[in-house]
Amino acid sequence: MRYISTRDSKNAVSSAGAIAQGLSVDGGLFVPETLPALPKGAIEELCEMSYRQRAVYVMKLFLEDYTVAELTDFVTRAYGPKGFDTPAVAPVRRLAPGTHFLELWHGPTCAFKDMALQLLPYLLTAAMRKNGEGRKVCILVATSGDTGKAALEGFADVEGTRICVFYPVDGVSDIQKLQMTSQSGSNVMVAAVKGNFDDAQAAVKEIFSDAEMRKELSARGWMLSSANSINWGRLLPQVVYYISAYCDLINSGDIRTGEKVNFCVPTGNFGDILAGYYAKRMGLPVGRLICASNSNDVLTDFIKTGTYDRNRRFYTTVSPSMDILVSSNLERLLYDLSGGNDAETSGYMEKLRTDGKYTVSAGIKAALDREFSAGSCDDEETKAVIARVFSEHGYLIDTHTAVAYGVLEKYRAETGDDSPTVVVSTASPFKFCAAVMEAIGTAPEGRGPELITRLEDASGVSAPMPLKALAGRTARFTESFERPELAGVVRDFLK
Repeated sequence: MRYISTRDSKNAVSSAGAIAQGLSVDGGLFVPETLPALPKGAIEELCEMSYRQRAVYVMKLFLEDYTVAELTDFVTRAYGPKGFDTPAVAPVRRLAPGTHFLELWHGPTCAFKDMALQLLPYLLTAAMRKNGEGRKVCILVATSGDTGKAALEGFADVEGTRICVFYPVDGVSDIQKLQMTSQSGSNVMVAAVKGNFDDAQAAVKEIFSDAEMRKELSARGWMLSSANSINWGRLLPQVVYYISAYCDLINSGDIRTGEKVNFCVPTGNFGDILAGYYAKRMGLPVGRLICASNSNDVLTDFIKTGTYDRNRRFYTTVSPSMDILVSSNLERLLYDLSGGNDAETSGYMEKLRTDGKYTVSAGIKAALDREFSAGSCDDEETKAVIARVFSEHGYLIDTHTAVAYGVLEKYRAETGDDSPTVVVSTASPFKFCAAVMEAIGTAPEGRGPELITRLEDASGVSAPMPLKALAGRTARFTESFERPELAGVVRDFLK
């Protein structure tokens, strides 16, 4: 199976090439030339498997130049008990009849990014070998909070790699910041960006697109790659957990094989919900994909109107991982909904670059209407959802998951759709202690790790061990930079 660029389908590489390269040289994103279908009887077969076995089965459909033995080894190491606190890896929690939470935060950094970023280092280093690549690789990451720590954890001290993470200086929680800035490893670097996530993400894309810089770094023995969801090796493992969740619902007796399930997904960069869309395109019985936004509701407006407009106020919210106005993975959806029209997709991206907005064709808008619904929750609504779910069900959720549940409640009230629905739960509530404590009526006195114990006491819920272990940690990385300085930061890091 070849992978082609969303902006020029003549730029084609193998799956190993797509994972190693991360971003196409034309600035486009790699996508499979054709999406594989789930074979007949696959769901029944997958229901009998563990999460790790399901991951191998699904990924092998996309990664023809990786062997089953290789993938089995990778997922065994990535999803083992050293990193994940449950053998289920991504368990489904039943809240009420017809409503479930897919808990994606049982990994070492307590966020859904672990599902892909514990696996990506194995996929990437294998890709380098398969491509006969003699250079070392530097991973560049722009993060709105969770990707950075998950990538650092996955790549720390991996031979032949370095990793450089940029985060918005005032756009992450205290816990997220300490997780990143206290990261151990001889090959890691973390820096704050004086701006928001979009500034960090734009800087990384500019570095990737700088031919002179790539040539300079290559002469030093380095190539650049990405651990953001622009890398296919990040996105593919996320497809697995949609399929796995569906199988778990069958196994628990909550649905019948073939019954459609809705998924409600909190998303900023559009990667998480895009993985669900790809699972549906493969044949998974999915009904509506419900896109949940916070006050930065550019995606909600796009799905409802067909116009993507980043020219709007940027909000710093209690769900910071969704504080994004430029959603990179939407480009992959546009390519697919346009029927693989690279010229049309490239045109939208150019309009976004020059005007900050674009309006899709009538055909794409009709496809959006068929596949997606969307809604948003502001901070006050988000906190009210956390309080209500905790009071009524004794279940503590984080701010991002609360955005999704709040949007689901609105969707059901507006449409009357009571289909079985899975809320994609993306982080531990203990990563956002202050906001969660305020929501359940407890004053968040103190900062950072000291709030973890106080939230445990207030809620009666135990915090994950990786977050408890932050107590006493100090920051290694304290510098912050303007966006134009970031290319120089990377150059200095790779001297």
